Amino acid sequence: MKFVDRLSQSIAAIQACQECAEDVERLAETLVNCLKSGNKLVAFGNGGSAAEALHFVAELTGRFKRERKGLPAIALNADMAALTAIGNDYGFERVFERQVEALVREGDLAIGLSTSGTSPNVLRGLEKAKELGATTALLTGARCQQVPDFVDICVKVPESDTALVQEAHLVILHWLCDKVDANLS
Repeated sequence: MKFVDRLSQSIAAIQACQECAEDVERLAETLVNCLKSGNKLVAFGNGGSAAEALHFVAELTGRFKRERKGLPAIALNADMAALTAIGNDYGFERVFERQVEALVREGDLAIGLSTSGTSPNVLRGLEKAKELGATTALLTGARCQQVPDFVDICVKVPESDTALVQEAHLVILHWLCDKVDANLS
């Protein structure tokens, strides 16, 4: 495949996100309200989704485009000691659940990233966050067949290729950062 062909695939996947635009708007409003209220964002995922959670949190705690105060945001997959200790003691499927139990409070926003929507550790983390009174959001792709009841906002990119879903997620996360900058600068 030529680069221009791959580029066309990427553009098409991002343009298809018009289908989930209402959910993205809802997530932006929820994120802004969460942070304005003095609550925090907790994000987590595996692999490339973990990297995107880290990137998103860095834009919030540091800055995106505008100068503003640092905002309370944590990427649970960043803590290697917690991940390996919890994974060893409780199993990998509980690495986010245990951290959520320790760190998430009512009014917080928990965002799980899973291109398939089926990562057990991400889903367990979101389920625990919901139990604790947080708002929950799942960024996923077309392979996610059923959204669990404990997910308040599901942003489902209408694409099944993992790389294309992650590219679309990055565009969505950057747009969320734009909305935060516009409302909290």
